[in-house]
Amino acid sequence: MIHGEKGHAPSDSTGPPPAPPFLGIDPRGKTPEDLEREWVENHYRGDIPQLTPRAVFIGGILGGVMSLSNLYIGLKTGWGVGVAITACILSFAVGTVLSKIGLFRSNLSILENNCMQSTASSAGYSTGSMLVSAVPALLMIEGRSLPFGILLLWTIFLALLGVILAIPMKRHMINIEQLKFPSGIAAAVTLRSLYGAGADALKRGRRLAVSAVLGSGLAFARENLLGWWPAALRLPGMIPIPGTLAGHRLVEWTISFELSGIMIAAGAIVGIKVACSMMAGALINYGILAPMMHEQGVIRELGYRGIVSWSLWGGTALMVASGLFHFAAQWRTLGRAVGTLRAAFSPSRKEGKGVDDRPAGIEVPGSWFLTGLLVAGVGIVWIQITAFAISWWMALLSVLLTFFLTVVACRAAGETDITPIGAMGKITQLTFGVIAPTNTTANLMTACVTAGAAASSADLLTDLKSGYLLGANPRKQFIAQFLGIFAGAAVIVPAFLLLVPDAAVLGGDRFPAPGAQVWKGVAELLARGLSSLHPTAQWALLVGAVLGVLLAAVEQAASPRLRRFLPSAMGLGISCVIPFWNTLSMFLGALAARLMALRDPDVTDKTVIPVASGLIAGESLMGVLMALWAALWAL
Repeated sequence: MIHGEKGHAPSDSTGPPPAPPFLGIDPRGKTPEDLEREWVENHYRGDIPQLTPRAVFIGGILGGVMSLSNLYIGLKTGWGVGVAITACILSFAVGTVLSKIGLFRSNLSILENNCMQSTASSAGYSTGSMLVSAVPALLMIEGRSLPFGILLLWTIFLALLGVILAIPMKRHMINIEQLKFPSGIAAAVTLRSLYGAGADALKRGRRLAVSAVLGSGLAFARENLLGWWPAALRLPGMIPIPGTLAGHRLVEWTISFELSGIMIAAGAIVGIKVACSMMAGALINYGILAPMMHEQGVIRELGYRGIVSWSLWGGTALMVASGLFHFAAQWRTLGRAVGTLRAAFSPSRKEGKGVDDRPAGIEVPGSWFLTGLLVAGVGIVWIQITAFAISWWMALLSVLLTFFLTVVACRAAGETDITPIGAMGKITQLTFGVIAPTNTTANLMTACVTAGAAASSADLLTDLKSGYLLGANPRKQFIAQFLGIFAGAAVIVPAFLLLVPDAAVLGGDRFPAPGAQVWKGVAELLARGLSSLHPTAQWALLVGAVLGVLLAAVEQAASPRLRRFLPSAMGLGISCVIPFWNTLSMFLGALAARLMALRDPDVTDKTVIPVASGLIAGESLMGVLMALWAALWAL
């Protein structure tokens, strides 16, 4: 068993350690060094077991099983489901049972569970994104499956690259900027409720439990997989909003209400500023621009897929331009990151001279970043050259481009809880559509690097947010996430080859693979070069990029008071790549939370966060269980 360093106050081995408020330490008037030092002094708990063999083992098993559900869901719907909260609940239950029957001396500690969450999340989510997008798209285009060994290494290297790229982003996005990563907050609140004691903890726990039951019941009644009640009593997945727009029903413009609590809960955690920005962007996109483009014949098919095939270009350009501007504007942080990497190899760092090593001693060292980047980068470039016949310089460019686009994807996840891995992949596809316009293989597999790494990186940062709020050791969480890569790849790669032995399986009723269909369509479209994009889409790219830079520049220059009223560039961009009903749910959740906060300033920590976390946990858990049931039934 591996034990952490000694903390600053005693606690029992399983109870929740003291932690900052769930919306983070107040960064006002503090330097980055002050923020990190304050967290270590007041919230870090090295005295609680964290990275233990049993935590990694349970996480690997749970993550491997849940990777099957994500593979099934992805091939069915094109979407992926985060498994971190589900893993936390299941792990607590498994630990309780095993401790009662004598196999464990005690249940997992709260930080062991958090560490297990990183392993399970990596295994269940990070390894599967490209197996429901670029890889099946390549299979449909070329008609041949990748050999098992190549696909296994490809999966491992892409997930490893994402984990490595998260290292320099963690200290800035979580420690300093205090981005919310709502699913990370929800996981931390869920764990606190499971392990909590005392009157306040019990109240929060009851609120979380009630909302979790509501969320799971909602999911079960909506799906009714077992057919236990008549179809007339089954809850609909969508409630249409009456009315028409440009002669078509509102639902055809994705303007309807989704009967799901997850996005409402995410909106309550995200906050009113981002939610209002998303709503404004959605109203402009789906209420004004989409009807105009449809009338001109640019958008030929209504519905989410038809509209977003046009709107994603402007929205993605806005997110990329804004994210990269923010990244470049943080030159002081970049300098500190370079200094950290240099210090990782310097004698003074190794001897601990002249520096405050408390934060650096538990963060992932720069030497790990450089070593991992070299291993993952070389592996990805080698496979692209040998397996996909991609030129070495294009393979190298894909890795370099992935770093910048992963920064954007992680910032979007931190602000909105939505990781736009598909949108980031489209930017890579667009880039290589210009560089190698006739090479669809290069177009798909270079973009696969971006999507796979972005998914893994955002997933780790979400888990690290949970650990930050619970006082966990980020270095040990990184190791747990790293180990989960191998557990997930060992399960999901053979499962994919069994479920999808050839291209004939895809595109039918069993596995429609809508995500892969979009990747395939974009690759074939860009095979004719950038000019194949409609002129309005090209203008959308330009306008989105300019708007993203302007918003980011104004935000950087504005005073803190004015900054609160500026729209979120990420929120505006995200609204163009998700359906209107997702944005509507998030807006309603944020609005309800804001109205409650106006009456009681403490309601966020006491009620909103526990209730929102319970909705996310309950509906996610039931969704995963039903997906597993459906997958096993299909076999």
